[in-house]
Amino acid sequence: MGGMEERTLKSPSHCTGTEQDYDVRQWDTREGCEVRQILDRVADKWSLLAIAHLERQTLRFSELRRRIEGISQRMLTVTLRQLERDGLVTRTVHPVVPPRVEYTLTPLGATLHATIQALVDWTEDHQEEIAAARASYDSRQDDLAALS
Repeated sequence: MGGMEERTLKSPSHCTGTEQDYDVRQWDTREGCEVRQILDRVADKWSLLAIAHLERQTLRFSELRRRIEGISQRMLTVTLRQLERDGLVTRTVHPVVPPRVEYTLTPLGATLHATIQALVDWTEDHQEEIAAARASYDSRQDDLAALS
């Protein structure tokens, strides 16, 4: 394993506080709070795509790699290991020659799929508004650059 972003704490810890005193400015700065770490993992584009492709089906590594456009073999390996460690994916090795390795969502991983689908739906519903906002912003930046 490489950089710090691939390492995680060995034992789980919990954030202090309750729903009533929830403060978005604190959830990622509290010592020992793993919310940001978990969000970084599950909100990563490769994790999102792997979870989406594993919905209601078991896939072999090579099938996942073909379906996830642009992912390298190493990045898919790292992503699947992290998802397995987090309890979101199950890896099954079948004792055949050559070994057949399959991945499937755990019940916990399956609960995440609805959240991912909601995010995809929101993006699809608002993509034109976002494109217009980007075009407007880029136009203002171009105008500012022309003045300087």
